[in-house]
Amino acid sequence: MSVQFLLDGDLVEIADVDPTATLLDHLRYRMCRTGTKEGCAEGDCGACTVLVGDLDGDAIVWRAVNACILFLPMLDGRALLTVESLAPAGALNPLQACMAANGSSQCGFCTPGFVMSLYGRCVGASGHDLPVADVLAGNLCRCTGYGPILAAANSTGPLERDDTATAVALKALRERPAASGQHGDRRWFAPRSGADLADLLADHPDARMVAGATDVGLWVTKGLRSIDTLIFLGEVTELQTIEESPAGVRLGAGVRYADAHAAFARLHPDLGELIRRIGGLQVRNAGTVGGNIANGSPIGDGPPAFIALGAELTLCSRDGRRTMALEDYFLDYGKQDRRPWEFVESLWIPRPDPQAIIHIAKLSRRFDSDISAVCGAFHLAVADGIVTGARVAFGGLAATPRRAPMCEAALTGQPFTLATVEKAADALRADYAPLSDVRGSAAYRLDAAANLLLRLWHREQGQAVSVLGLEAVHG
Repeated sequence: MSVQFLLDGDLVEIADVDPTATLLDHLRYRMCRTGTKEGCAEGDCGACTVLVGDLDGDAIVWRAVNACILFLPMLDGRALLTVESLAPAGALNPLQACMAANGSSQCGFCTPGFVMSLYGRCVGASGHDLPVADVLAGNLCRCTGYGPILAAANSTGPLERDDTATAVALKALRERPAASGQHGDRRWFAPRSGADLADLLADHPDARMVAGATDVGLWVTKGLRSIDTLIFLGEVTELQTIEESPAGVRLGAGVRYADAHAAFARLHPDLGELIRRIGGLQVRNAGTVGGNIANGSPIGDGPPAFIALGAELTLCSRDGRRTMALEDYFLDYGKQDRRPWEFVESLWIPRPDPQAIIHIAKLSRRFDSDISAVCGAFHLAVADGIVTGARVAFGGLAATPRRAPMCEAALTGQPFTLATVEKAADALRADYAPLSDVRGSAAYRLDAAANLLLRLWHREQGQAVSVLGLEAVHG
């Protein structure tokens, strides 16, 4: 079966699709749309930003994504806009004209990506409620020309689009059977239901599941890996639900982080802030809650916070479902408690007690759009000045996201005082034996982890702490 999508409202059909061919390469080398640039090939710099449109009822919702790590089958049944789409007759649209008038381009290499990110903010759900700086956190300008870009963006309001005809055409595409294909000896599938996904995994237990490709994409573009069988999860509607209740939040594994942000922020502001800093907006528009968990990365940002909040994970297969505490899912580096024929179905996070003391913090070499060196999460229950319960979890300190039992024991049953917190911070150092790497030495990681606990104490006493936590770290 061919991959079919709409580019500027016109049907594009690609037969014999290499399942790990990237949209960026196809645009540049097959369609001669060279405005989409390759800057990093890992979803970091934003030079390749395009807009992908999905149906929402009778309307199309546009989101900015990185074309460099988006595989072509992931575009099936969707709409696409590139920078060439914005001025088809050569006349700049209002955003482009404003950027030109403001001198918002220096060398110009990154400019198309900036334009597409900002256009997504002007026309759709792709960051329309975020500050401009947040929308552009995933776009890097090596000429340091951010000032004129921000000025142009802040002076450009919403822009109107008539996507009526494109929406009608997309509905027609959606009436086709679920897509699948074969390229040589390599196969790919795009199931539309959990039952179909379970059947595929039972038949192909060695298949690689791909949700947003924000991790797997790098295996191909940087690691040059070949994957024999892929199952794309973007069409499985059951995995894309968010259910909020007074008891907590249940999120399907396929929910994108950008769509989950508001629900997470309602659980706790610190959790919302953590999610805001997961990659750039393009990454959050693609990466999923379940994918961040399923790959088992020791530096995934979500799991430490979810573990501290007492999250449960549900796995599904043709044999039924299993539910476990999220912390029990991570067994060792690269090893998780998921059978080959199972998939992550949902994540349940109980709503914390309003009186609970919660602190979640991420330390990274670059504040925005960077991987954690240390990510810590603290969830304390305090009654009458006594710590009655403690859940402490970290990423970046061990082979998996993991709780800190010695630290928790040093806190539980003790008065919530600076002396207790200092003892718990010392105990925390015995919970982990981190490695040294490019993001930080083992000594730095342990010092930072202990100081994040001290930062919690200072914040609870009403003392000012910087957004980076440096005041607590150094004093």
